[in-house]
Amino acid sequence: MSQQQRKDAADQLLEYRRSIDNIDAALVFLLAERFKVTQKVGVFKAQADLPPADPAREEAQINRLRGLAHDAGLDPDFTEKFLRFIIDEVIRYHRAAARGESKAD
Repeated sequence: MSQQQRKDAADQLLEYRRSIDNIDAALVFLLAERFKVTQKVGVFKAQADLPPADPAREEAQINRLRGLAHDAGLDPDFTEKFLRFIIDEVIRYHRAAARGESKAD
């Protein structure tokens, strides 16, 4: 590989990494917004004496997002694992709210 080819390859890699960094930042902000809403749901459920988890809703969301992942060319199994991780965190927050704890407790 010539010196110019190495420089071109390094420049291309840097461009790809900048794109990834921008997407990662967007994901963090989207997750933050999602968790703000789910924390409100947790407080609402606690006040309304509703259970912290809703297995039927969770399963419907997983199925819906697996379909979206398939349509987008993303591995549905990966998408399900990612969503289950998020759902587990949300339920943890909801259980804390039901005990009268804040997310920082």
